[in-house]
Amino acid sequence: MEERMMSTEELPAEQLLEQSIRPQLLDDYVGQEKVKTSLRVFVEAAMQRQESLDHVLLYGPPGLGKTTMAAVIANEMNVNMKTTSGPAIERPGDLAAVVSSLEPGDVLFIDEIHRLHRSVEEVLYPAMEDFCLDIMIGKGPTARSVRLDLPPFTLIGATTRAGQLSAPLRDRFGVPLRLEYYDIEALQQIVERSAKLFDVPIERNAAYEVARRSRGTPRIANRLLRRVRDFAEVRGDGTITFTIAKEALELLQVDSYGLDDIDHRLLRHMVKHFGGGPVGLDTLAATIGEEAITIEDVYEPYLLQIGFLQRTPRGRVVTMTAYDHLGMPYPEK
Repeated sequence: MEERMMSTEELPAEQLLEQSIRPQLLDDYVGQEKVKTSLRVFVEAAMQRQESLDHVLLYGPPGLGKTTMAAVIANEMNVNMKTTSGPAIERPGDLAAVVSSLEPGDVLFIDEIHRLHRSVEEVLYPAMEDFCLDIMIGKGPTARSVRLDLPPFTLIGATTRAGQLSAPLRDRFGVPLRLEYYDIEALQQIVERSAKLFDVPIERNAAYEVARRSRGTPRIANRLLRRVRDFAEVRGDGTITFTIAKEALELLQVDSYGLDDIDHRLLRHMVKHFGGGPVGLDTLAATIGEEAITIEDVYEPYLLQIGFLQRTPRGRVVTMTAYDHLGMPYPEK
């Protein structure tokens, strides 16, 4: 799959830049008000009792700030955070090496926790419940179990697929929190905050224009802001005006709904070749030359969210709203 301007996944060149603009505390974190309200209570209660925070599960679509929220929790608790990911922990010994280095109260952040190997999950259960590890040493008749005591810690798991977590693992998280897509006003605040950190003047209506084309995702908003900043520096005086922002976003082929050329190609292909549907996922994947899982995980979610696609028992269907947006006549059926 080619790298997309509107991809919700973190691109390789963005990691350091994203870290430099991430909020450090809950007061700096824009949006997700319900999550922040709950966390403030849980964090304050844990600190009053001088205990580690209950294990936290952060789930929701990619690009909404799960990693940022984990770092904010660690900062609010005034503890260190160790970061790893599900695919990186291949064996129980890998997990033992990570958790045995934790200090009391520390945060262990596991990204893509739904991809943990089942054998690692089994070792993780007593670590979460009893703060101990049972490790088997040796093989065959000489094998023996060794129990390692661990300091109290907080496990924060992040996943875009909460449904793929096993029930025993999911039930061990005392604080499950879902991050929702951001509204335009919250995204506008994020754009204005990032522009200030980039030391780039931006007009309020220009920030709104970037925000409304960002698919409800801060990662995309910051990516578009950096590209619009380039246009402002080259074609203007460095200030991001509404005119500059609109011109830049149109040249980047990002329309008013945040759809790019790949989204348009998918929708137009369904209309042209399948009469708008219904069309099966595998058939659609074969005709546009993409993998079915890429269409399902990357292209479809936002189109479903804004009501441009529908999933039916017979397949995918383009809606009347999408026809209107594309400027195509809706077929009489």
